Amino acid sequence: MKSSERIGLFVGTALAALIPALAQAQDAGNGSDIIVTARRTEERLQDVPISITVFNQQQIAERNVVSANDLAAYTPSLSSNSRFGNDTSSFAIRGFVQEAQTAPSVAVYFADVVAPRAQDSLAGGNNVPSGSFFDLQNVQVLKGPQGTLFGRNTTGGAVLLVPQKPTDRLEGYVEGSVGNYDMKRGQAVLNIPLSDTFKVRLGIDRMKQDGYLHNRSGIGPKDFNNTDYVNVRASVVADLTPDLENYLIFTYAKSKTNGNVPRLTATNTQTLGGVPCIPGFAADGSPIQGAGQLLSSTVCAQQSPRFATYGYYDVENSNPDAHLDVEQWQVINTTTWKSSDSITIKNIASYAERRQNQSANLFGDNIVVPSFFGPALAGKPFGYVNVFNAPNRDNTSQYTFTEELQLQGHAGDNDKLVYQLGAYFERSAPIAKWMGTRTSIFASCTDVQNLQCADILGTPTAPGGFVQETLTRYYFRNIGFYGQATYKFNDQLSLTGGIRYTIDKASGDGAVRTFLFPVPNFAVPICGINGQVTPDPDNCVVSLTQKSSKPTWLIDLDYKPTPDTLLYAKYARGYRQGNVNPSNTLPITADPEKVDTYELGAKVTFRGSVNGYFNIAGFYNDFVNQQLQVSLTPDPSIPGNRASPSAAIVNAGKSRIQGIEVETMISPVEGLRFNAGYTYLKTKLVSYSPPSFAGFLTPTASSKVGGDLALSPHHKLSITGAYTLPLDESIGRITFGATYTYTSSQIASADSPFGVLPSTNLVNLNASWNGIAGTPIDLSLFATNVTKQKYPVYVGGTFYSAGFETLLIGPPRIYGLRMRYTFGR
Repeated sequence: MKSSERIGLFVGTALAALIPALAQAQDAGNGSDIIVTARRTEERLQDVPISITVFNQQQIAERNVVSANDLAAYTPSLSSNSRFGNDTSSFAIRGFVQEAQTAPSVAVYFADVVAPRAQDSLAGGNNVPSGSFFDLQNVQVLKGPQGTLFGRNTTGGAVLLVPQKPTDRLEGYVEGSVGNYDMKRGQAVLNIPLSDTFKVRLGIDRMKQDGYLHNRSGIGPKDFNNTDYVNVRASVVADLTPDLENYLIFTYAKSKTNGNVPRLTATNTQTLGGVPCIPGFAADGSPIQGAGQLLSSTVCAQQSPRFATYGYYDVENSNPDAHLDVEQWQVINTTTWKSSDSITIKNIASYAERRQNQSANLFGDNIVVPSFFGPALAGKPFGYVNVFNAPNRDNTSQYTFTEELQLQGHAGDNDKLVYQLGAYFERSAPIAKWMGTRTSIFASCTDVQNLQCADILGTPTAPGGFVQETLTRYYFRNIGFYGQATYKFNDQLSLTGGIRYTIDKASGDGAVRTFLFPVPNFAVPICGINGQVTPDPDNCVVSLTQKSSKPTWLIDLDYKPTPDTLLYAKYARGYRQGNVNPSNTLPITADPEKVDTYELGAKVTFRGSVNGYFNIAGFYNDFVNQQLQVSLTPDPSIPGNRASPSAAIVNAGKSRIQGIEVETMISPVEGLRFNAGYTYLKTKLVSYSPPSFAGFLTPTASSKVGGDLALSPHHKLSITGAYTLPLDESIGRITFGATYTYTSSQIASADSPFGVLPSTNLVNLNASWNGIAGTPIDLSLFATNVTKQKYPVYVGGTFYSAGFETLLIGPPRIYGLRMRYTFGR
């Protein structure tokens, strides 16, 4: 980075003090009561030299946060990718994106334990299960590399969900909600102090809601993007001695939905008189060839007239078994021993299992075989890419075990030295022998599970359409040793240093078979690695291993000119492990990526007639060896080419990420509070040399050299205002609130003319009446996207390869009413 750019960045940081900003406070006041665990111990938010956004349970409820996508909508620097359904969303922070088949760039933690792994041909795991956003102390979004203290190394950041611990009071609540799209939700929490030393807390969250995408094909479910989950939680705190505590949590989450399906938005064709259509052109200007030519012409001719009558939320589906079922359970045990006044030893152990069963129409096509293929095939279904689970197998079936030992201590006069030491171990492996997926590609299938298909594009000697079966199993082992210490030179100046050494191993086995159909409904299984005919997938196994050992570190200098002002300068090295994909069309490995982060920040608390706080941070990242997803399009010039459209992870050269984050809360008068937050983000793919893949055209990346990284909007602003009426306590507490969130345009896929997602302006409203007339009853109303803005959240990226393009659609206006009865408060 040029010196002039650095100066400009940090001058901009100072100037950003003039910009409205956002911080999510727990309550009205100056923020002094907001306690976070960003450094694995309880600290006041304003004393932690990390850029953090915090939401408490009330704010989560007011914003109707139910999924990871909802959380991202309100958080500066945070984005989400829900291309394959809400239950498979992944987070991105400051331009650090998790692509398919890679480890998370943003780790999600529940009760200090990282989310269990899951990996299949689509996306899954490593994130927040449905129903997790209830009965929480808070949600903390940490921005920047978390490579010293946290269990798993990440380059982008971490999202911490902190559940409510059992208390020493008999208390709880029962809550019910109703809303549009036939929404019904119920929650219940019961806290029981069985004795002074043994406390239990039980909770459940159950929700059902119809999908907002209407399926007009008549094939499969009637709607998509619906909600149907149950989440159960039980926690126990046992004070074994005055200095020894055991904290046990059990969670179970199950979601059964129809998944997601994109909406057809354009065809890559030229139209003469409306119909028929002639082929369009590829990115290099050449005419679309082969299957792309057939698809573009067929989609245009068959679907364009129908789509003229469709609304924005109308879609088509050609998968009769479309569904997304996710089941996950986890046990977390935390033992804390205060061995002395200055030393605390903590052990955190967990075990989790996750299963995912999914069948999906990936590109929203619903095509039938054209009449010119003859009467035997005319009118039969012709799917571009439909994904199914392999017979009697889950798409994902994985367990994760973690063990972490921490030692926290302080020493010296007035605790001048505060330190932590620790060791971390993680092991993840398959539950079943194989996880499996079947994908029909350019084939006319009436029953993929039983291989009742016909190849309408090829001949017995030159096949075109086929079914690909992908069996996988993955193994992960992660070991880390770390230490971090803060030394206070005096009440104003302190220095923090941390180092971690991580040893990672990812390995996997994949067995890929291609089923060809020389005659209809007669399958010939071809082994993907040698082209031999084999009925046994074990004859097709490919094994890959990726190992890496890397140090990461942190150096931070803090200065407090006043007790309510914190200035800090930080340098950190971040790292994300590599990965393997043995079941890809071409088996591949990806090397680790690393980032050097430089950050300057200030946190100011103000008190008096106006209460609140103002936090600002400027950051610059040198990003090397970035794991980047590329699209693979089969080369139509190769005779008999059986390669299928696919994606791969490659290591790009360098990227640059820089920006400014501002968060603030202000309470100018009693009862009135404003929270605001703004992020300016500038990303750039500096260099990338595309590798060559046999049987494919030159791979295209989601970003272009010199352009922005994916899911990295330049601007994101969120402002929330809330006013509580000055009423007598006998009436209750009546509050009205509103949130406005602006997100500028951002790239989803650089290899599509529709790959730039437009900017959005979302408005949410809420009103609550707590303690109605002195009773323990609360009533609240909420509405999200009240202006009914129509906007896409992702793009299919098939404009040039398949000849048509699809968009994934964001939710419409959602509203509802919530009533809660609370006892024991």
